[in-house]
Amino acid sequence: MNNATEVWRTRLEAELKDNILGFWMKQTVDETHGGFIGEMDNKLQVIPGADKSLVLNARILWTFASAYRIYGTAEYLTMAERAYDYLIQHFTDPEFGGFFWMVDEHGAASQPKKQIYGLAFVIYALAEYHHATGREDVLRQATQLFHLIEKHGYDPLHTGYIEALSREWEMTDSLSLSSKDMNEKKSMNTHLHVLEGYTGLYRVWKSEVLGHKLAELIETMLEHILDSDGKHFHLFMDEEWRVKSELISFGHDIEGSWLLYEAAEVLGDQALLERVRKASLSMAEAALAEGIEVDGGIWNEADRSGFIDKAHESRDWWPQAEAMVGFYNAYQLTGDSRFLEAAENSWSFTEKYIIDHKLGEWHWGVDESLQPLAHAPKVSAWKCPYHNSRACFEMIRRLGEPLHVEEIIE
Repeated sequence: MNNATEVWRTRLEAELKDNILGFWMKQTVDETHGGFIGEMDNKLQVIPGADKSLVLNARILWTFASAYRIYGTAEYLTMAERAYDYLIQHFTDPEFGGFFWMVDEHGAASQPKKQIYGLAFVIYALAEYHHATGREDVLRQATQLFHLIEKHGYDPLHTGYIEALSREWEMTDSLSLSSKDMNEKKSMNTHLHVLEGYTGLYRVWKSEVLGHKLAELIETMLEHILDSDGKHFHLFMDEEWRVKSELISFGHDIEGSWLLYEAAEVLGDQALLERVRKASLSMAEAALAEGIEVDGGIWNEADRSGFIDKAHESRDWWPQAEAMVGFYNAYQLTGDSRFLEAAENSWSFTEKYIIDHKLGEWHWGVDESLQPLAHAPKVSAWKCPYHNSRACFEMIRRLGEPLHVEEIIE
């Protein structure tokens, strides 16, 4: 390891421990109602009465379970246990199974629907918590949830997963994740994170049925969600995979480029891994060519003509984190210095503009003038410690590994 790499790792680890994990331990524990606060503004004012999100709680659990598994620090385990206990006590549906999408500040279900995206994050978190602690009851909960998703959320006719169901696991018209998302039967985002959750679960539970479903999901993403040029994900589809959106999400593309490769690698199917490798590099190439500004930051979205509305577009925290990992993954696979430079530039942009050096954690994003978004939350249903902590975990590990460059298959 050269000196520059060691310096990078040291800065990442300091960011992870002192800023990201430290912030969530000091600022987000809800001492009044239990668990963690639901929302905090960018001046660290807690928003009273805010609902608590399944996604946020699961991501906190995943983050601190990972931190405990890697570092063995007792206070990280305490945070993971707090997230796990609240998840089981308040988000679990005792009548129909699964987990509620939202609870109120007192822990009562406020949105009881079964959002497959959210359930996938619970699997991801439970699998990592089991990995960190060895608790067999936690693994059983993760596998039970896997079977529920397959029973109710899987589309046996067209493959893939329906966005959401009612509390009773019946069809619902309330499909979308948020007001920003289309109300369609299938989305890239849900499939990407089911892939992520199933990959985490397969690491600790080598079930034949799970392996089959993970392989099928990889195939589904390559055939139906990745566009015909192999460069970008389609974002929204109907149940028969007809495309409903022409937007490009650079953050999801570069995130998906390494998550797809990770999934195929964990699965261990060499033929599938080579197919995924080609797709992963194609997506990384497209993100580098189309999505990166001269300052090293990655844009959020574009339309299919490649036009980016810079006058109104922000650059959010999570695509910067995913770009660092995704480009470094491409560098590991190719040895191409362009990808290494892009990963380094992603980190430099993040250090300069995204990290909140005054109040802690990361800003939601910056505007076209590179100023922090004035009214974006520091903590919310969607503002979490998972993208940035995971980027640090991944990069700390990857920077300590020797480079294994494989032959590029044209």
